[in-house]
Amino acid sequence: MNRLTTRYRAAAAAVVVAAVAAIVGLAPHLGFTSTTTPLWSDRTVAVSPSPTVPAPNWVDLAKTLKPAVVNISTKRVDQQTPMQSPFGDNEQLREFFKRFGVPQESQPHAVRSLGSGFIVNPDGYIVTNNHVVDGATEIRVKMDDGRELSGKVVGRDPKTDLALLKVEASGLPVIPFGDSAQLRVGEPVMAIGNPFGLEQTVTTGIVSATGRVIGQGPYDDFIQTDASINPGNSGGPLINSRGQVVGINNAIFSQSGGSVGIGFAIPINQVKPVVTQLASTGKVTRGWLGVSIQSLTPELAKGFQMSENAGALVASVQTDSPAARAGLKAGDVVTQFDGQKIAHPGDLSRLVANTPVGRKVALNVIRDGKPITLDVTVAQMEEPGQQVASASGDESKGALGLSVEPLTPDRARDMKLADAHGVLVRGVRDGSPAETAGIRPGDVITEVDHQKVPDVAQLKRVLDQHPKGAPIVVMIQRDGASLYVALTA
Repeated sequence: MNRLTTRYRAAAAAVVVAAVAAIVGLAPHLGFTSTTTPLWSDRTVAVSPSPTVPAPNWVDLAKTLKPAVVNISTKRVDQQTPMQSPFGDNEQLREFFKRFGVPQESQPHAVRSLGSGFIVNPDGYIVTNNHVVDGATEIRVKMDDGRELSGKVVGRDPKTDLALLKVEASGLPVIPFGDSAQLRVGEPVMAIGNPFGLEQTVTTGIVSATGRVIGQGPYDDFIQTDASINPGNSGGPLINSRGQVVGINNAIFSQSGGSVGIGFAIPINQVKPVVTQLASTGKVTRGWLGVSIQSLTPELAKGFQMSENAGALVASVQTDSPAARAGLKAGDVVTQFDGQKIAHPGDLSRLVANTPVGRKVALNVIRDGKPITLDVTVAQMEEPGQQVASASGDESKGALGLSVEPLTPDRARDMKLADAHGVLVRGVRDGSPAETAGIRPGDVITEVDHQKVPDVAQLKRVLDQHPKGAPIVVMIQRDGASLYVALTA
């Protein structure tokens, strides 16, 4: 029995060896090789060796710069308060009886909010966000050493969401300004602020992206960072590894209200001219061309005989404007302004706005496929009627205080909208009926007087037909939800 088993095993082994030999022999004919080439590559990326750069010394930077960061608390009177009732402060009872129609009274009440800011001048000048102090009847500034001082608004600029405050003090620590144009994606940054009232909180991260447009206002050009930013961080500094402010923390993207690693800061290069003017005059004067512009899509670029889709396409030129006097025409593509390249329409808007009034600059334009140069003298932007160069739209109805533009498919996709139906609100004039009704830049108007408005032209037609003095019912989309607002011209 053992002898048979041994013979059987030997025979089986011989068969297996023969089978393997046969497969190996057939391998070249079957398309296999002895060394199979993988589908992927494991080669290293060919980059030059980086110089030895020490990691940012966040410990010493935080210790040095925290004294220049302040906590800002404000008080304002809210006219649209939660309903008051005979049930006092018991929120559950108020809500319960409110459902059954128990009469309740609405009363103005004080609302307190928190934010951040940082000192830019030893004599007590502090930069923060406009929305931190907007409508405040009282501003308290808490210093790192525990002192609480009364703050006064020197000037505000809602379009860039910036404000300059002043406290009565001297010899204060400051944070130097950097150059946000030199920021690189992946560069380490640090945020200091007052998130959720937790004073002098330091977080670190990297620059996730630059040049972000988030529908916040007409001059969007945000730095995106994953340094943790939460409510209360608004107005605080975003600092590079050299201890310089490169941005002002302004907004977050979040579905929960807390940080999810997507925060936005205003580039410090955009802050510099605004703060300078606010300190000097308390307001901001901007340059004006008198053109309406739009993005140059790849399809439009071909139609306008452009080799690339960089630049700002002129949609219209206002009569007797600086652009009209310079000879600019609809259909021109602006590629450079005062020697600076225009990649997107927003670049032109910002450059024009920051140009001193009365200055003559060169405008490089492609017209009918050929480059030409025009000289234009920048005029002052008058509020509310004129525009700098906001994207393809104008005041849909001057008395309403709205500046709008078409909602392109690309912009709708960036805003995570289901489709590109509607008109995008580009700007809202301070004190206008639109602002009073609660319309904000970045809202999408989809209906007016129960009529769909797929474009700016239809919006104008509906508004022109609206009976004077009657409330205008407007449906808007905001943060993925639809809501109605009513305004009166």
